[in-house]
Amino acid sequence: MLRRPLSPTADMVVALRLLLPFAAALASAFAVDRLSARRGLLPPGFRIPWRRAAAFSLLAALLWGAVFLPLGRLGETLVLDPAKITTPQLFVLHALMLGVVVAWSALGYAFLPPARAPLADAAVPPPRPPAPSFWRVLAAQLGFRAPDVPREIGLGLLLGVAAWGVVVAALVSIAVVVWALHGESALPKEPPAIIPWIAALPVGVRLAVSLSAGFVEETFFRGFLQPRVGIVLSTAMFALAHLSYGQPFMLVGITLLSLIYALLVRWRQTVWPAIAAHSLFDGVQLLVIIPVALRVLGRGPAGAGKAAALVVDLLPALLGKLIC
Repeated sequence: MLRRPLSPTADMVVALRLLLPFAAALASAFAVDRLSARRGLLPPGFRIPWRRAAAFSLLAALLWGAVFLPLGRLGETLVLDPAKITTPQLFVLHALMLGVVVAWSALGYAFLPPARAPLADAAVPPPRPPAPSFWRVLAAQLGFRAPDVPREIGLGLLLGVAAWGVVVAALVSIAVVVWALHGESALPKEPPAIIPWIAALPVGVRLAVSLSAGFVEETFFRGFLQPRVGIVLSTAMFALAHLSYGQPFMLVGITLLSLIYALLVRWRQTVWPAIAAHSLFDGVQLLVIIPVALRVLGRGPAGAGKAAALVVDLLPALLGKLIC
């Protein structure tokens, strides 16, 4: 059977869906490069043009696939088949994020050419102290250095509980306002099909997903991007990376969480509290809230079922990007 050719308008829409995310990724990678230079955070290795170009290309490719590609799907119906999703696929995007950050940093700080030797008639300079290892430099660049890491993690757990309460209260308040304004059609009727599948995974897998999301996403968005592009742009990219379909309140919660984590990192000058708070939030969602809500949804009366569906949708469990 021959496929009907697309109309010029449809061709333009398809082209825009492909080109706009690509252009946004290039612009964002350029912003990271230029703002890093302006803030004195451009690595010394980037004085070599091919290193800088390679780092730029890696970052642009990651931003295209992880942050901006969902923008090209807006308005489309995204159908996910949980039966075709394997457990390793839950961690692919996190592995790519971590790999790009390490590769970007290696291009900037590792295997640098030796400094030129002084001229024969020049004064002999004093011996330089040994250069720190690449991993120590990487830890400092990403905000892992802290006087007392366990203390920062404990503080993050405490503030993570507070952040969870703030986000839930904000989302429930918005839902109540929407309901009062007769906007019931905008409220969720049932949880996305992928959520019951996630909730049925072994406890160890759900725990690993929570820890992976907290560590990798905070490393990338708060440890790597935020010092270079600021809170506003890093938060915008964090929210876009979690763009999800069928969950209208998800981006509100994601944005609130991102701002809380960003301010926490700025206050403490280390990424550990944000990692702890993020991991705790995801863990509570995946291990407690969503399974309980789904049980109520399946066994309770109609009113309880609607309430459970609302809870599953309103609590931004950071699931959309982990699968898509």
